[in-house]
Amino acid sequence: MRHHTHHVPRAREFMTRNLITLKPDMGVLEAVALFLKNSISGAPVVDENGRLIGVFSELDCLKVLAAGEFYADDYREEGVVGDFMSRSPHTVTPDADVYTLAQRFLDHALRRIPVLDGEELVGQISRRDVLRAMERLGESRVQRKHYPDYREPSPEVGARRAH
Repeated sequence: MRHHTHHVPRAREFMTRNLITLKPDMGVLEAVALFLKNSISGAPVVDENGRLIGVFSELDCLKVLAAGEFYADDYREEGVVGDFMSRSPHTVTPDADVYTLAQRFLDHALRRIPVLDGEELVGQISRRDVLRAMERLGESRVQRKHYPDYREPSPEVGARRAH
């Protein structure tokens, strides 16, 4: 009996590599504009060396409003990303498989997870990325035969059918 082994997608294969990153001293409004312009709901925050120090999301933007920081006419009151970002974000390695990632999203109600190779920020995984990997996994399963006793028909069967 042959066992079919299928490839389990890993984070490195379907993560987003071209990341929009934020700096901690960036104004909240500037981050909001980036989110809207690029149709994203959050981004990693990096220091001057490109090291991950947090994640800033739409939810964090709402915290700015809810905290009453935004009512003043003086734009210096808007606050900066570093004041409102999540400081110890969940991360995964490039080798994390699609099942592990799905569980991580479920356990922590996250929308995106930075991918770190050691200390280096190499990408980001979103729920949507995991769905794409799931679709690919589903397509590869459909192509496999599910019958353990399945045998290829002999060449004559196709030849007879063709006449």
